[in-house]
Amino acid sequence: MRRVDNGAGISPPRPPSGRDHGRVPREHRYPSDLTDAQWALIEPLLPAPNTGGRPEKHSRRDIVDAILYVVRTGCAWRQLPFDFPPWQTVYWYFVRWEKAKVTEEILAILRRRVRTAQGRAEEPSAGIIDSQSVKGADTVGCESRGYDAGKKINGRKRFIVTDALGLLLVVCVMAASVQDRDGAKTTLLSAYLVTPIRFVFADAGFAGALVEWSQRILRTTLHIVRKAPGQVGFAVIARRWVVERSLAWLTSHRRLARDYERHPATSEAMIRWAAISGMVRRLTRGRAATRQPARTLNGSN
Repeated sequence: MRRVDNGAGISPPRPPSGRDHGRVPREHRYPSDLTDAQWALIEPLLPAPNTGGRPEKHSRRDIVDAILYVVRTGCAWRQLPFDFPPWQTVYWYFVRWEKAKVTEEILAILRRRVRTAQGRAEEPSAGIIDSQSVKGADTVGCESRGYDAGKKINGRKRFIVTDALGLLLVVCVMAASVQDRDGAKTTLLSAYLVTPIRFVFADAGFAGALVEWSQRILRTTLHIVRKAPGQVGFAVIARRWVVERSLAWLTSHRRLARDYERHPATSEAMIRWAAISGMVRRLTRGRAATRQPARTLNGSN
């Protein structure tokens, strides 16, 4: 069998992993597919199979690749390419893992590894909060959508908290009509419960009574970073640019450029999967990208 150069050197066929039970591996052909090094980070963090001792019919790696394909390309579940497992199976795993809070656990573990690799402490001591309003598709129910008069957007609003490296800590999705100060309470409370952060940077949209509430209820200092006096036009603002860059990273995934999800919790899961994808790429940066080569149209390699 002839091997091809996929741009990252000669790639040998991928051997089945321990959980693949000898099945013929799917040929990895999409940019969103995990490399061997990236899959090695994700695989041990997934929950154990619950099949009564029977082998799982579909590869876990193919399931994760299918989820990342949806997040990256923005396609509907039913539009998954035929070489992935059936979309019903992929969606079943997506829902099942979300109910078990798998993405939250993976996110926390990968974030600690990225911080350690960057010479930081495992847990951050400060965070940055911001919000982003995005248009809602017709699949977004009226009970969870609203109109952001300031941005003139009908849809939903995402609140995220990141660390100083821009790594996602928590995300909360609400109707776009929710004011920043109100949505930030839920988001800061979530950050309080899952991280040791007690100092958070924010822009002027979060100023006011929220600062006192955060100090009194959460014992967390909310520091408002304001524009320089007399600033005209765009300028990078210290601390705030980190979270704004993270929002840009997230919206580079087409599924997140607009909100398509029926439930806000599903939107939050999509955002966590996008963040997980970014973290594994960050951890494996510089390593040879080994994927199984794709077949040509005539079936040869």
